[in-house]
Amino acid sequence: MSLVRRAEPGDAGEVLRLRQVMIDALPGSDPSADWHAESLPGLRERLAERDGDFAAFVVDHPERPGALAALVAGTVDYRIGKAGDPHGRVGYVFSVATDPETRRRGYARACMDALLDWFRARGAARARLTASPEAEPLYVSLGFRPRPDPLLELRL
Repeated sequence: MSLVRRAEPGDAGEVLRLRQVMIDALPGSDPSADWHAESLPGLRERLAERDGDFAAFVVDHPERPGALAALVAGTVDYRIGKAGDPHGRVGYVFSVATDPETRRRGYARACMDALLDWFRARGAARARLTASPEAEPLYVSLGFRPRPDPLLELRL
């Protein structure tokens, strides 16, 4: 039996906790969890949509019932097709986090494998992510390769 399972609405609080673990590890991050209460209803709704374009895969914490040990979340987005990807479905990986107490046990890798399978089942021809230097070896071992494309962002 696999340790990995699809996250459910009841996991939303723990999903946010692990997302905060990830955010706290980023340089220049805001350690505030004030946004959790406002985010919680929308996350519960998305976790309940089993056929939607968002999924999160988790591993339960082995020592703390009700807590999560690891989280990987992602979406499948549509882009106009092109050569090599006529259907235009792209998987985006985000919110990869492991509880500090449970690191180095393979939980993030197992969750990533489940998410990549979910992407494939939804017709995604490729998957993208942004990696921290610490996490990059995991992603490279899964087959991810650096791209030269610069990412620009506009806050709306």
